[in-house]
Amino acid sequence: MLKQGGLVAFPTETVYGLGADAFDQRAIEKVFRLKGRPSHNPLIVHVSGPEMAKRVTATWPSEAQRLADAFWPGPLSIVLPKSRKLPAIVTAGGDTVAVRCPDHPTALTLLEVSDTPLVGPSANLSGGVSPTRAEHVYDVFPDDEVFVLDGGPCRGGIESTVVAFSNTPRGHATILRPGLVTPDQIQSVLNIPVLLANKQPSSDSGQPLPSPGMLDRHYAPSTPALRFASSEWGGVAARLEHTRRAVVLSFEPRTIDVARHTLLILPSQPDACAAGLYTMLREADAARPDLIVIESPGPARETADPRWLAVADRIQRAATTLGS
Repeated sequence: MLKQGGLVAFPTETVYGLGADAFDQRAIEKVFRLKGRPSHNPLIVHVSGPEMAKRVTATWPSEAQRLADAFWPGPLSIVLPKSRKLPAIVTAGGDTVAVRCPDHPTALTLLEVSDTPLVGPSANLSGGVSPTRAEHVYDVFPDDEVFVLDGGPCRGGIESTVVAFSNTPRGHATILRPGLVTPDQIQSVLNIPVLLANKQPSSDSGQPLPSPGMLDRHYAPSTPALRFASSEWGGVAARLEHTRRAVVLSFEPRTIDVARHTLLILPSQPDACAAGLYTMLREADAARPDLIVIESPGPARETADPRWLAVADRIQRAATTLGS
């Protein structure tokens, strides 16, 4: 199917990707069309390792090799200058490409057998909750458009960390999208300061984004969703009094009207929370409530374990603030 320009959804350790040959312009156009993906939002390219990565990048610096040695296969995407041979649509017209080697036997076998880099954005409609099980993909795309490789549930559950070296202070690296590979881990390998991107591009700017996962609204359920800090629970409770039906995702038990509302407890460990976050959001959405409210991890958790930064990022993009 890939060689004939078709699309194949495949599992990775993070989420399911919607795969197409990275050098097939028409196939990649199908990816954008099926997902309803904005043309300025680039795609990550999946590779079997550094040698395949060099087919889509213009340079392969020592920093990239050190990161690949330390974290590949794994949930780290590295942004580098793109090869001229790579269609511009892959990078949304930008001059850099994000590459990663997924840590999943099915994905790696697919890459090795097809012998081509594969684009692999999340196999869902653009902006929605990412798929972590094959059935999530079946629910969205028809069989005659997308062939689904069922590799079971994704153990990581949220998208890869994205690290870049361009458009950042000399001698530094920048995390464009946080994931389960943390800034401290990257810094320990590169021995240079690693920054977190501060200003996020606007979703309506129309300019090529430097990385996927940077839209203002992303990873979001179809139901309106609000996020809250633990200290804001009083305001949430007052809001729920005037809400017909809601689902609450919280790190601790909350007093709610159980006749109208449902409480789901978020895992207390960052890896477990990341692995289950999208499934819980889908479960909340499937209940067809009027509102979903979800607790953010909060500064104390994020300081104690930087993996919480990735969970907080996904919640921030999926839900608006209580005062919005």
